[in-house]
Amino acid sequence: MKKCGLNIRQIRRSKDFTQEYMAFELGISQKAYSDLENGKVKINTEILFKLSKILDISPAQICSLSETCASENSKKHSELIAYLKDKNIDIPEEFL
Repeated sequence: MKKCGLNIRQIRRSKDFTQEYMAFELGISQKAYSDLENGKVKINTEILFKLSKILDISPAQICSLSETCASENSKKHSELIAYLKDKNIDIPEEFL
């Protein structure tokens, strides 16, 4: 997950967003946001999608869902795909 946090930091900085701004938009403290960027906490699907919306990018640009989920547990990957389908969220071909 550290790679995801590094990606978030890099993208955030490229858009000149502060950690405080990101935390405000996510409805969390700046410290909690910092923990996300530093890989101290796992990024759940809900946060991943909120981050991608704030940064105006696809979730895959933050963190490869298929690689993360499949490597940790293929059941989680299947559950994630089912969740995305249930919410009518487009699933890029590389995730299937």
